[in-house]
Amino acid sequence: MTRPTLAVLAAAAFPFAAFPLAAGAQEAPPPGEVPLIAELAAAPSAARIEADIRRLAGFGTRHTLSDTESDTRGIGAARRWIEDEFNRISAECGGCLEVFTVSGFVEGEERVPDRTEIVNVVALQRGTLDPDRIIAMSGDIDSRVSDVMNFTDDSPGANDNASGVAGVLEAARILSRHEFAGTIGYFALSGEEQGLYGGEILAAYALEQGWNVAGVLNNDMIGNSRGIDGVVDNSTARVFSEGTRAVETDEEARERRFEGGEVDSASRNLARYADRMADLYVPNLDVMMIYRLDRFGRGGHHRPFNDAGMPGVRIMETHEDYRRQHQDIRVEDGVEYGDVVEVVDFDYAAKLTGLNIAVLAGIAGAPPIPADVAIAGEVSPDTTLSWTQAAGPEAANLAGYRVHWRLTTEPQWQWSRWAGKTDSYTLPNIVIDNYLFGVSAVSTDGYETPVVFPGAAGAF
Repeated sequence: MTRPTLAVLAAAAFPFAAFPLAAGAQEAPPPGEVPLIAELAAAPSAARIEADIRRLAGFGTRHTLSDTESDTRGIGAARRWIEDEFNRISAECGGCLEVFTVSGFVEGEERVPDRTEIVNVVALQRGTLDPDRIIAMSGDIDSRVSDVMNFTDDSPGANDNASGVAGVLEAARILSRHEFAGTIGYFALSGEEQGLYGGEILAAYALEQGWNVAGVLNNDMIGNSRGIDGVVDNSTARVFSEGTRAVETDEEARERRFEGGEVDSASRNLARYADRMADLYVPNLDVMMIYRLDRFGRGGHHRPFNDAGMPGVRIMETHEDYRRQHQDIRVEDGVEYGDVVEVVDFDYAAKLTGLNIAVLAGIAGAPPIPADVAIAGEVSPDTTLSWTQAAGPEAANLAGYRVHWRLTTEPQWQWSRWAGKTDSYTLPNIVIDNYLFGVSAVSTDGYETPVVFPGAAGAF
């Protein structure tokens, strides 16, 4: 049975008849769903993901401080294999990927005492219209056992985080067969267990290169469906996102205090987008949005991008098994410990990879994300949203804009109205004080951006 679109749900819950069409509104918006996204989200192969996880686990250890010279063991062998895989995928699509490494040195740190090169492997699938706009998926190369400084013992890191890297590789295989308006990035990051160094190095590089990063989907443990709490769950995924921007200025914080935006950062609306794409395109998967940067006392590789002012979220399993994370491989009192391949649910990892693919394709296929979104309507029965209408070659696929609103206590956008190809839209008899608002851009074939909340609080 075909799911109703958000527009259909909105019409049922809040009939348009109650709100007269604004002057200048364009009828006949693009389709509400994109069939290709459903096809791509269903394409990940559990068998291919399993093969990649087994290959990565087969390097023995991928600890950041492990061997870099061997061709069969250590992080050096692992990252060279990942680079070879990206190059092989690129060869199959006629050289459609730019494959390179981005590295830096770390030393004198508690977990990296000696000078160590942190090497990230990157592949970019350049967009046809807007090549400087990047939506990326990332996974972590490195692994560890109980002692974070033990770089010699076997540390297969099957779920943490060969599963994430395998998902990145599978997404590249599938999406590289198609062209998109924007660029898709595939990141295999190093140094996560020792201090999020790979993400920090790549985020700095992105700023130096002037990349317009629309979002980073950090996949850290996407293959475990059996939790230490006894719950077996292969139908939900968690998406963690920060509520306010790490780079917010004092003046922006003051503005947010009076106008709202605590739960509407770009990262938070990226999480809402993932939730919506799961509902539309990934059967039997529900996204649990967690209003928090990450789990208590723990971190992930989306954080360095957030720290640099870029949207980023963490996508992962819902029920973790801590006996299978950061543990020496052993049996103790009849309980098995260790992050081994045998406990990975490859079908579940494929499903979460499909979620990533839907988000990547949706944003890459869309027009430029709305910029300079503003709102007005104080002491008025009406609310007006405005933005800078995208122009130039990068906006060649722009059909128009859609305005959204929701009750202030609701997690997801509830209602929307097609505005058309314009730079402002007024919602008659929708009082600004009672709702939260935003704007998205839509392509001629139905690809849509995340919703952008007005002001600095929500800017992408």
